[in-house]
This record gives sequence, structure tokens and C-alpha cells, in this order.
Amino acid sequence: MKNALLTLNHKEHTLSQLTKKGKINLILFYNTYCLGCTGRAIPFAFELTQQFPELNLIVIHTNFGKQSFSKVEILDIFTTKASPFEIYIDPHQKVYDHFKAEGTPHWIVLDKELEIFRSIFGSQQQSQQRLWYALESLKD
Repeated sequence: MKNALLTLNHKEHTLSQLTKKGKINLILFYNTYCLGCTGRAIPFAFELTQQFPELNLIVIHTNFGKQSFSKVEILDIFTTKASPFEIYIDPHQKVYDHFKAEGTPHWIVLDKELEIFRSIFGSQQQSQQRLWYALESLKD
């Protein structure tokens, strides 16, 4: 897939540059205006990196329609005004559309061969449990 993702400093990357074969890859699509994303999904993503240190987490802020967010606006959800992981911007929701995401937050689990293993929409407890079990089942 050649759709560009941008770092918060506007450097271009493709998703294929960010994924790592031989590792479990977890993609989180979120949006700053989504309270479930900022209140539950982002903290849960951080927790998962602690529980699964081998995890390759790719956090993608998806802009919908004509939305555009500055670096400051995106980092404003963190009390420290800094993210504990890299955040990429999907400026025209092309990567989001590629995975047929249902909304935000949406999680895509890629197995070690970079095949889609699970696609999970939501941030509630049942979504978090399904995600945790999916990651647990892929561990060595």
C-alpha cells in the first residue's frame, strides 16, 4: 500500500515501512475528537506495550473529511503534552479505508507474516478483552 502516513513533524512513511515481519503488529486507528479513543483506547494501547514488549504498535490518527489537526492539538490529550509512542497521521483516511475500519477506535492485529489476524472496533471492556486474547494467542 502506497498511501502516505505522516509523522507529527510531517515526514512521510508508508504502512509497509512501519510494519515488521516476524513481530506481532498492532495498528490503532483513532481520532482526537473520539472520547473512547482518548479516554480508553490510547491508555490501553500504552498498557499493551507494557504487557507485550515485543509488540510493534502503530498508532494512526485518522482525519475525517476536511479535518486537520496540529501537532499541539494531537498531543494535547496527553497530560505531559508528549506521546509515549510515535503517532502517525492518515490525512485523508486512506489507510483507514484500506482496512475497512468501522469507526474509531479500531484495532487491526497483524500476525508475524503481516496477515490480518483480527479486526476489532471499539474501546469498551469486551473489545479490550478480545484484543488482549488475540495478542496473547499470537505470542510464542
